[in-house]
Parts: sequence; structure tokens; C-alpha cells
Amino acid sequence: MSLPKILAQVLFEGTRIVGRALVEAGRQAGRNARAGRVEASAGAGEASSSRAGTPSQQLTRSHRMTLDEAKLILNVKADFNIAEMATRAAAKEGEKTALDEFRENMIKNYDHLFAINAPPAPKGQTGGGSGSFFLQSKVVRARERLEAEMEIGKAKEEAATAAEAPKDSGSQPSA
Repeated sequence: MSLPKILAQVLFEGTRIVGRALVEAGRQAGRNARAGRVEASAGAGEASSSRAGTPSQQLTRSHRMTLDEAKLILNVKADFNIAEMATRAAAKEGEKTALDEFRENMIKNYDHLFAINAPPAPKGQTGGGSGSFFLQSKVVRARERLEAEMEIGKAKEEAATAAEAPKDSGSQPSA
């Protein structure tokens, strides 16, 4: 066989193989697009039922961050449950509760991480840090998530005390 004939056959076969791969990739892209539409329509049906989750699950969806992730970012105790801290009995006057200590530790870590991850200042200006805006925004969202969880815990505590108050007043005999 001559060299030009061999080169033509190799070129022809290579073109055919690449063409088949492109056609198959196009088919797969079409299947993925159809599957995405089906999943999106199924997700729209779940949107109404997703509102029925627990308050903590609703916060996870709205903040797009789990409670554990927020605790890891701000380096606070991961084994401490915020809802349990809020529902514990309040300490004596002047003493710090576990929730107060948690909040102080969270704010201290937040301030440090926020300052460290500040993006650099524009050219010609002083200030800024050596971090990135992305990391700084993650720190901010972690704090917002933890604060929202503490608000839920506080609301649970208030609801529990409000539920106990009518029971106490109803148990006294009337004269």
C-alpha cells in the first residue's frame, strides 16, 4: 500500500470516530436537558411541601448552609445544640448563660475571621486584608445562620414559658 492511501484511511476513520462521538454527546445533552426539565417540574411540586419542614430545616434551605457547616466555619463547639441552650433555665442575675458564652465566642471568632479574610484594598489605597470576598461572605452567612438558629431557640423558650404560665394560673383554686 502506498503512504498517501494509508494516511487517507487513517484520516477517514479518525473523522468517523470523532463524528460518532459528537453525535452521541449531542444525544446525551438532549437527554440531560429533558431530565433537568422533569426534575425542575418535580421540584416545583415539592416547593409547597418543603415549607412544611422544621424551622431548622427551613433555615438551612433559606440560608443555603447547614447548622454544622456554620459551626465549623466559625469554629464554635459542634456538640453544643443551640436549641437546647436556649431552652435551658436562665442563670442567676449577673451570671452568663451557656447561650451568652456561645454568642460571645461566635462573635469573637466572627470578628477575627472577617478581618483576616477582608479582600485587598484597590490599588493606590491603604487598608484591606489579604483574604477573599468569597471567604468573607461565607463567614457572614455562617454568623447569620447561627443567629437565626438562636432566634428559633429563643422563640421556643418563650413559647414554652407562655404555655406553662396558663397551666400555673389555672391550677390555683379560686375562692
